[in-house]
Amino acid sequence: MNRKINAGFCGVKNLKIAKAMLHFWEEPIISGKNGSGAIFFSGCPLKCEYCQNHEISFDGKGEEKTVLQLVEIIKDLESEGAENINFVTPTHFTNEIIAALDIYKPKIPIVWNTSGYETVETIKKLKNYVDVYLTDLKYFSSELSLKYSKAKDYFENASKAILEMRKNQPKDIFKNGIMQKGVIVRHLVLPSHYEDSKLILNWIKNNLGKQTYISVMSQFTPQKNAKAPLNRTLTPLEYKIVLKECEKLGFTNGFIQELTSATSAYTPKF
Repeated sequence: MNRKINAGFCGVKNLKIAKAMLHFWEEPIISGKNGSGAIFFSGCPLKCEYCQNHEISFDGKGEEKTVLQLVEIIKDLESEGAENINFVTPTHFTNEIIAALDIYKPKIPIVWNTSGYETVETIKKLKNYVDVYLTDLKYFSSELSLKYSKAKDYFENASKAILEMRKNQPKDIFKNGIMQKGVIVRHLVLPSHYEDSKLILNWIKNNLGKQTYISVMSQFTPQKNAKAPLNRTLTPLEYKIVLKECEKLGFTNGFIQELTSATSAYTPKF
């Protein structure tokens, strides 16, 4: 099933924001001590059946805002001491976000927190606006991406987009332990699908290098009425297999999680 990526599967068309907050549960080099200035947008280009933010991604919960109101939200988060401005699931509002940043560009980094399901054209548009790309790389298999996220062409698009992100920000730059410019690739390990995770890690190493900052997550949390194999959390063995692959491939920078992170406690309340 192919579709226009930026459309937003849920049908959200006008700029809509579900929550703006200082977020302390991102990777340490994003949240830091003061928290990341997260702006959660309503809607999503994907429809992942295990989405923890389904209230806003599927149901479109949130409030419509103007570009000028978005500017004020950015200013407020900056004044509260946010380490960065973190646009969460922003793809379908790219033009509105660029318009806001043309009006006001904060003195702190701009983070593009994305599912990875982007077009190269979108990433090119963001070149002079985004400092840090915090991107998922969810699937290698088109069969899995179709089954679980209704996007057969996920890897085809995400892999090209991530390479373009690296072109936009070729070096990872830090200040006081906080990433100022660069790319972080996230991957959520799914129950029973650790072999797909291994293929993703190999692609990252072969195309971006073993110095790439990766975040290998174990926080998969079953959603209501989930069907096997997504009706359970990861086993310790499944996660260990993926971490062993990271070790074998020689990755030098990254983050892992405790298996106890598989809980809705870390999901913001919308």
